Amino acid sequence: MAIASLPRSVVALGFVSLLMDLSSEMIHSLLPLFLVTILGASPVAIGIIEGIAEATAAMVKIFSGTLSDRFQRRKPLILLGYGLAAVSKPLFPLANSVETVLTARFLDRIGKGIRGAPRDALIADVTPETQRGAAYGLRQAMDTMGAFLGPLTAALLMATTDDNFHLVFWVASLPALLAVAFILFAVTEPPRSTQTHPSRTPITLAAARELPLRFWSILALAAILALADHFWFVFVGAMFWGLHMGATQGLLSAWVAEHAPHHLRGTAFGLFNLISGVALLGASTLAGGLWAVVGPKATFLSGATFATIAAIGLIASRPQQNR
Repeated sequence: MAIASLPRSVVALGFVSLLMDLSSEMIHSLLPLFLVTILGASPVAIGIIEGIAEATAAMVKIFSGTLSDRFQRRKPLILLGYGLAAVSKPLFPLANSVETVLTARFLDRIGKGIRGAPRDALIADVTPETQRGAAYGLRQAMDTMGAFLGPLTAALLMATTDDNFHLVFWVASLPALLAVAFILFAVTEPPRSTQTHPSRTPITLAAARELPLRFWSILALAAILALADHFWFVFVGAMFWGLHMGATQGLLSAWVAEHAPHHLRGTAFGLFNLISGVALLGASTLAGGLWAVVGPKATFLSGATFATIAAIGLIASRPQQNR
């Protein structure tokens, strides 16, 4: 599937993901070292900052998706989410305390939580069903490219500027601003549907009941992929994990879009992201507990077990073909 055949907004959102991940990873790859060596933070403080940041993102995701369904508008929430992330970037080079870094990370994660579900729902809105796998695959690939280029760029700049954290953080702010410009001028959404689906609250039990059983099975399988975050050998494991991410992330998003009603796509992606995030947090907690109580072998074996369960579930959930 050629990139040129995909809708313009999908390609634009791909560049948005690349640029924002480039910006974020330039900062995040250096942030623990910056906190310890420049601001004198303790490992406990770093853990608290990251915990608050990730918990915030997980909680916000479901509300933004549902609100985009309620108002039938995706772009304003996407712009708000990426805009908050862009605004947070200059706070890092200006930071002279751990509290300032916490504020910046808090804003950044709120932005991430706001933008994810509406963005994925918009991709489904503007993309023909036959192209959705390619659309989500392109966005995920460009996101991954940004995540790869970010630490590499940060390392090169640190090496050529005598470890000037503040300069690297200022440079990282530029691609974030460019990402916002892409949203403003290159991303469009289809006209609002004439069919309305009113809701008095952001999330209702009735809306959840409208989501089909197939969607909930996808959600369960996605959570078990999230739990299978361990492999026996570090480098080989990282390689296979990367192959797994590349092969499944775009397909899972396309699967969610296919099985969620049009007027509940934002809600569906919000639930998908929320459950994946909660499962990932649970996986980290379980891994640490098993490592401490039983030993590292138990941690890796549990990861293999969850991966096997997910694989069996995926095979069993395939639609039966008429013969």
